[in-house]
Amino acid sequence: MAAVPNIDFIDLKAQRRHIGQAMDDAIMEAVHGGSYILGPQVKEFEDKLAAFCGAKHAIGCANGTDAIALPLMALKLRPGHAVICPSFTFAATAEVVAWLGATPIFVDIDETTYNLDPRTVGLAMDTARKAGLEVKALIAVDLFGQPADYDPLEAFCKETGIVLISDSAQGFGATYKGRVTGSIGDFATTSFFPAKPLGAYGDGGAIFTANDEHHEILRSLHVHGRGTDKYDNVRIGVNSRLDTIQAAVLLQKLAVFAEEIDKRQVVARRYNDGLADVAITPKVMDGCISTWAQYVIRIDAAKRDGFIASLRAKGVPTAIYYPKPLHRQTAYKSFPVAGNGLPISDLVSHEVVALPMHPYLDAVTQDYIIEAARDALRGSAAAA
Repeated sequence: MAAVPNIDFIDLKAQRRHIGQAMDDAIMEAVHGGSYILGPQVKEFEDKLAAFCGAKHAIGCANGTDAIALPLMALKLRPGHAVICPSFTFAATAEVVAWLGATPIFVDIDETTYNLDPRTVGLAMDTARKAGLEVKALIAVDLFGQPADYDPLEAFCKETGIVLISDSAQGFGATYKGRVTGSIGDFATTSFFPAKPLGAYGDGGAIFTANDEHHEILRSLHVHGRGTDKYDNVRIGVNSRLDTIQAAVLLQKLAVFAEEIDKRQVVARRYNDGLADVAITPKVMDGCISTWAQYVIRIDAAKRDGFIASLRAKGVPTAIYYPKPLHRQTAYKSFPVAGNGLPISDLVSHEVVALPMHPYLDAVTQDYIIEAARDALRGSAAAA
């Protein structure tokens, strides 16, 4: 096997080269324009972002965590309220619930998609009732780029009268049965952290809604709760604005985003073709398109450390998303868990491994990664 040096887990420099001079020009235009806070690029980006996914309103904010917190603030979340969310996700999903004094109720995931299992949400309602909590919302996460199974979740939320929030930090731009994430849910949110499929050159986030009243409240909340006059603050808000320079960067990235989503499909198919016979490879639901924020395989838990070490020795980086579900983490283990535990979340946390994934991963480099992975898995099987 010929060595392939300097394999990046996510190669942001390759994207930078692809966009080229247009990015430099956009950044310098924002710099010379002098409107560094809520400059014209922010409004232009919000409009184009909403158009991309078919949302009525898009509101840029400082980061993906604030993007989830602001809708909860608009709902006036407080102690005594609860929000249903998966445990197998990044901390931000539940963190914002606790910020506001409310209670996250953790539910399990579907073993195939790693997204919230719609069959568990009724158990969460029972758990909330027994704890004397009022469920106000459900946060579904589009994990690893694949949309959650929204049809049953929307039906459940409509039946129970709770709000559906789509945390699409990893899955913005994915497609669920003809609908693009960002346009699904009472609120949808995303993150522009640089490693995300649509990432900035720093922090950033956005919120989407079709509700005009919610839009007006969010516009106020994300700039200190301002009213018609900036010095007449009509509600308690936060300082969470999307920077003008980041908006300029994101405009250039949005222009190639659809092309990059297509390229990600090619990379994912090549991985599936090369690894499906030696590992559990990811499956996308029928009628859906993933943005492939991560390419995650599952292998025997007893062999994972050796697999990672073998790839590292050959210059192939890996990552584990996530080694410990939230209900097992120190800050969150006191919050309620729906049902009799979350066995699937616990199981997959010991088996998942993410391989390098980005739209500019060329076939030669990817073939090297696949061969290294196959060698490592064959070596583990022989040792067993």
